Amino acid sequence: MIDLYYAPTPNGHKITLFLEEAGLAYRLYRINISAGDQFKPEFLAISPNNKIPAIVDHQPVDGGAPISVFESGAILQYLAEKTGKLLSKELRERTATLQWLFWQVGGFGPMLGQNHHFTHFAPQPVPYAIERYLQETKRLYGVLNTQLTKNAYLAGEHYSIADIATYPWAVSHERQRIDLEDYPAVRNWFERIKNRPATQKAYALAK
Repeated sequence: MIDLYYAPTPNGHKITLFLEEAGLAYRLYRINISAGDQFKPEFLAISPNNKIPAIVDHQPVDGGAPISVFESGAILQYLAEKTGKLLSKELRERTATLQWLFWQVGGFGPMLGQNHHFTHFAPQPVPYAIERYLQETKRLYGVLNTQLTKNAYLAGEHYSIADIATYPWAVSHERQRIDLEDYPAVRNWFERIKNRPATQKAYALAK
C-alpha cells in the first residue's frame, strides 16, 4: 500500500497518473496548501522541503520498514523501479527516459511555474518577468515538439515516466498562453495521453 500526500497540482497529478497506470493500491491524503498543511510537523517528517507530492511505501521491495520519498521525479523513479513499469531496463531507453524526466523537473516544470506566477498570481504586473518566462515557455515547448516529431513518446516508442512527468504541466497550456496548434507533435502526444483510461481516472480524483 502506498500513502500519497497530494494536492491537485501538476506535480501531484504526476503520481496519481503513475499509480493508476501501474495499478498500485494507494491511499490519498489531501494536503491543503492554502491552509498551510505542508508546514505541519507530521508532513515535514515525510517531505522536509514542505512541498507535495510525497509518498510512504508500506511494502518496500527490501521487506523493511516503510520508506518515505519526496520530490516528484524521485517518486516516479522509485515507483517505476519498484514495479518494473514505465522505465525500461534496457540501457539506452532507460537513459533517454531519465534524461527527459530530469529535463522536466529541472526546466519544463520550474519555468512554466514561473510563467503561471507572473502571469496570474504576482501582486503587481512585472512586464519583464512575464515576457521572459513566456519566451522560455515557448522555447521549451519547441524542444518538446522537436523530440516528439522524432518519437511517439519522449524516450522513444514507449510511454514512460518522462511522459507522465511532462503531461500535467502541458495540461495548463492555455494559462501559459500556449496554443498547441503551434506545436503539432505536442498536440498529438497530448491528446493520446489525455485519452488514456488511467489519465482520465487520475484527473477525476481532482474533482
